[in-house]
Amino acid sequence: MVHLRSRRRLALAVPVALSLTVSLGFLPATASAAPDGRAAARTAADAPALAYVVNTKTDRATLTSVRRAITRAGGTVVETHEKIGVFVVHASDPGFASAMRSVRGVQSAGATRTAPLAPAGTTEEGSVEMLSAEQAERTARASAARGAGEPLEADQWDLRAIGADKAAKINPGSPKVTVAVIDTGVDDTHPDLAPNFSARQSANCVGGTADTSPGAWRPYTSGDYHGTHVAGEIAAARNGIGVAGVAPGVKVAGIKVSDPDNGLFYAENVVCAFVFAADHGVQITNNSYYVDPWMYNCMDDPDQRAIVDAVNRAQLYAQRKGTLHFASAGNSNHDLASRAIVDGSSPNDTTPVPRTIDPRTCLDLPTQLPGVVTVSATGVQNLKSYYSSYGKNVIDVAAPGGDRLYQIPDTPSKDGRVLSTMPNNQYAYLQGTSMASPHAAGVAALLKSKHPRATPAQLRALLKAQAVNPGCPASYDQNGDGTPDALCEGGKRVNGFYGHGIVDALRAVK
Repeated sequence: MVHLRSRRRLALAVPVALSLTVSLGFLPATASAAPDGRAAARTAADAPALAYVVNTKTDRATLTSVRRAITRAGGTVVETHEKIGVFVVHASDPGFASAMRSVRGVQSAGATRTAPLAPAGTTEEGSVEMLSAEQAERTARASAARGAGEPLEADQWDLRAIGADKAAKINPGSPKVTVAVIDTGVDDTHPDLAPNFSARQSANCVGGTADTSPGAWRPYTSGDYHGTHVAGEIAAARNGIGVAGVAPGVKVAGIKVSDPDNGLFYAENVVCAFVFAADHGVQITNNSYYVDPWMYNCMDDPDQRAIVDAVNRAQLYAQRKGTLHFASAGNSNHDLASRAIVDGSSPNDTTPVPRTIDPRTCLDLPTQLPGVVTVSATGVQNLKSYYSSYGKNVIDVAAPGGDRLYQIPDTPSKDGRVLSTMPNNQYAYLQGTSMASPHAAGVAALLKSKHPRATPAQLRALLKAQAVNPGCPASYDQNGDGTPDALCEGGKRVNGFYGHGIVDALRAVK
């Protein structure tokens, strides 16, 4: 049994905009009582340090003047992304962000977390069932009997659901195409990943600065399995070992962004990852997470607005340089196009404060940023998975993510989840939109292999064109209690459950 905090937990909810002081998790109580500046200075010095993003114009004069202003305000610049005008800063003064917003040339500024930079304590855990030796032997026999190329392929219902097994015989993908897994790190020593791993396009972006030293992209522990599982779904090699990926001929890279203390994905790490991917020739990124600590970032909160601004600048920069992004829709069964969503999980690095948000002004990052391909999850019956979030004009495409409760495959394991690689040469079943997004990214990698000159916008259009849409189901009551579990809006061409349809690897390569 392996444990790790799930990045896209089932049944999450959503936060109202909080005031600046509340969102930072402390009140400068002594500041108003200070007879002079000395007490205020002591308060700032004793306050916990937080990470901030300061977003500015990109001309040289502005960057220089803002850097000086950051120093005067007591901040320490950790990283400067000059091309997009984003400073990553550490500061202890509770008034730092407010002070920076008044600086000429600063367009937004805010804290990227509510917890201090010190270690945040124990990690929330969830269990994962590893593939047993008995299961592996049974599946290997079934795979051999059906002529499958990989020992565990008989349990990969997800590949067959989108024709990826047949597509591999026509075009397994080009090694000139790289998909970067922005996640918890990738174990590139796994025998199913080593043949296709691109170390030169991999890094550790935790803290906001890219570390490219050998192995920096690997998980901190074997418990940080999420990124390795995702990587296998995309590009596990067809080498007679274990499983196969959707695009077994393309390259896969790992860009680690999860905090070592609490496993969270903070904005400065994600900004670094998008910029690094763009500057290192990555064509596609997979993003099976949301940017912590807010499940949804609301534009009427100055801190959250700054997070949206910084991450959006980075992902748009990458798009301009030829990188297409994929992101999971989330596992809360939320209608992302509705007028009200309740979130009781944010901020998830300190004490959550329930709030009701308007999805028109509060965004799941990077899922709902412009140009990002948003992916919902399906099971073996090509129905929306019970947990998958959805929404008309929000979901772009759907892909297999698994459904262990209501959509059970006729495979040796009878497991409705997705089987893929794990650290330390292991394999396991997981389900979630975290698994759906890499399937779509893998199909996009096949399309990019076939159309190497396609821009991100063209690749996105090609992906939607090859998708197969089952249309909205007559009813969606998977638990059979007589009450619809979700409402699908739209028609056969585009709808809230599947967007433009379920991706199809075979159609992509034909």
